[in-house]
Amino acid sequence: MNLQEIEARLQALIEIDLPGIIPGVKVDDVIVQKLAGAIQLNTITLEDGSIFAPNIYTLQLNPEALPAWQDKKLLTVLLNSITSVAHEIGLKFTTTPSITLSSDVNLSLNDAQVIASHRAEPMADTNATPQNPEPADDHGSIPENAFLIVEGVKVFPLAAPVINIGRRLDNQLIIDDPRVSRNHAQLRSIKGRFVVFDLNSTGGTFVNGQRTSQSVLYPGDVISLAGVSLIFGQDNPPPRPDLKDTAPLQKATSDRPTATLNKETRSTAKFLKKE
Repeated sequence: MNLQEIEARLQALIEIDLPGIIPGVKVDDVIVQKLAGAIQLNTITLEDGSIFAPNIYTLQLNPEALPAWQDKKLLTVLLNSITSVAHEIGLKFTTTPSITLSSDVNLSLNDAQVIASHRAEPMADTNATPQNPEPADDHGSIPENAFLIVEGVKVFPLAAPVINIGRRLDNQLIIDDPRVSRNHAQLRSIKGRFVVFDLNSTGGTFVNGQRTSQSVLYPGDVISLAGVSLIFGQDNPPPRPDLKDTAPLQKATSDRPTATLNKETRSTAKFLKKE
């Protein structure tokens, strides 16, 4: 299918399923358009010819538009439609697809963005990014000899399971730069690896040039906090499951999980229209 066909099929499936689940509600066309574009632009083809659709979807909305989307039934309808369309056009998923929400104050009430990415292996339940979660690692260990190089001059050892980063003085890593939010990002030890989370920062968190809400870190990864550079390093790191032998990594950023759930409780979204 081309983009228009994917969009039309998504729209048809949503219109079939939604009335039976939430009568009188219609998903705005912009959501369908963004989902269709995310599916088409983020499919990857492996050497054996298998084609995979992205399995992680983050729907970004204006903060005032989020409350109407807190009903999980709406996201379930979208996810079922995405899965059906992918199977119809011969796409596969590396893991069970998921869709979550995120806010972006730069989006108007009539706009939306969809971030789609691939996750190669299941992770712990890390959809939510609380500022002070329980500092426990699923496997009871912190990655050994991990560190950050801040702006190319300062080495910050990662010796705790949770590292909060930002301008506030109560962060473990304080970065006194106006581009950085007070509570900008967080590193958490999960299954023996560090994972960086964006804490709904104003300037965003990027890994190797790709904006992300959640990303597993590998030695040499360059994290940018609204332009402030951090390089992740680790002595004697564990093997990377996404690499086979010594072959170069294909589409290195495509397997980075990106998902977050941001709960807002303000006014009704304009994306959902009562009929």
